[in-house]
Amino acid sequence: MAPENKPPLVLYDIASGPPRRTFAPNPWKSRLALNFKSASFSTNWVELPDVTSTRKALGVAAVRKFPDGSDFFTLPVLHDESAKHFVGDTFDIALYLDEKYPDGPRLIAPGMAGVTKMWNNQVDQLFTRFMELVAINFPFNPENAEKSKEILVERATLFRFGGNKSDKRMTWDDFDIRGEKRTALMADFKKALNEFEAFYTYGQNNNNNKDGPFLNGREPIYADIIVAAWLATYHQSLPADELAELKSWNDGRWTKIWQGLERYAK
Repeated sequence: MAPENKPPLVLYDIASGPPRRTFAPNPWKSRLALNFKSASFSTNWVELPDVTSTRKALGVAAVRKFPDGSDFFTLPVLHDESAKHFVGDTFDIALYLDEKYPDGPRLIAPGMAGVTKMWNNQVDQLFTRFMELVAINFPFNPENAEKSKEILVERATLFRFGGNKSDKRMTWDDFDIRGEKRTALMADFKKALNEFEAFYTYGQNNNNNKDGPFLNGREPIYADIIVAAWLATYHQSLPADELAELKSWNDGRWTKIWQGLERYAK
């Protein structure tokens, strides 16, 4: 039997090197959502090379696929020990938290699950396009850093080249982007965020609420948390000069979003 003072919720998160902290965008989504809902939870840190075996041991099916159709096992997973229930997808975790904790602000408004799911997919696609800017600086545990790099390279190869049907393979050096190529990628990132920022401007104008950085103005919703989760990853892993650039774009919109939600990052 679990100790009486143990939180009923357990978040399975990908372990960084010491000090342990969240660094991947999907675990960030769930960590921010849990704290937004004032849910009491503990963290079970899982080393990246152990993610697949851990998820299988928990009996939680993969919710993502590689282009070749094989299962993509990743985290987070939320375990509600009081209900003996596992939730293995970030979006489903948000829905579950709204159901379990109906009082207080909602993550996803009634009737908005489908639209928010589409938003989640679009945001993921946008920021994933520029992950080469930050992957080289991920804070891997030094004890298994080489294995973790191998895993990321294999994943990137599957997504970029389609896996076994192609003889092409990536290497870790492919993530070490410098010079003109990196400058061009940062310029493309800025352009993409500038286009994306139009959603925020449109949302605030049509809600007659411009007093705040979020889609609805001052009060954040899960759609903002999705963006903040990606911003957290970029804040942690972009070089200082490029992070300063990102913070200045769109009149500081991306800085303000993260600052407005940073209190939920514990």
